[in-house]
Amino acid sequence: MHDLEEMRRKLLAALEERGLLMPGRAEAADGTPLTIYGQPAWRTVSAGHEAQALMAGTTRQRDLVASAYATPATGENLCAAWVERAFERLGLGAVTGDAAELYAAWCRHTDTRQLKVGMIIAVPAHPYTIDGQRMGHVGLYLGDNLVMHCTDGRVRQVPLELWLSAYGVMAEPRWGWLGGIALD
Repeated sequence: MHDLEEMRRKLLAALEERGLLMPGRAEAADGTPLTIYGQPAWRTVSAGHEAQALMAGTTRQRDLVASAYATPATGENLCAAWVERAFERLGLGAVTGDAAELYAAWCRHTDTRQLKVGMIIAVPAHPYTIDGQRMGHVGLYLGDNLVMHCTDGRVRQVPLELWLSAYGVMAEPRWGWLGGIALD
């Protein structure tokens, strides 16, 4: 199992090293350090706010997860193309756009209780690359507090809290059904 406290410590250290933490140790109401963009540097999924578990999903939701595992990585800075291909492989049609466009069009939720298996999870911008600042980043929620995404030309899965925190540096992450096609 993932050691979230160790991941939190490493992420906060990396953000500090990159100069992305607010000077003077500014904190959110819960004591979480803030980024220079005013966002919490760590986003905890608190008890009672858990996202949907994989086995609580419908057959279509679980089929999309299987499709994601079978979808090869796309090139560097093509996270949205990878997500779109996973949906296309399942026969759900073609929805295109970069991560920021998908965020604006389909991602409306911010309460993790509304995060369902197969939803896209996105940010409109992140500070790690020039393309990330312009186009954001998107992944696919797998259930069981895991997100799969294509980054650096590789498909990876990471704990939900780590994805929300690492990519939510500049803006609040949101989620929703790609193309408005609810699979639940």
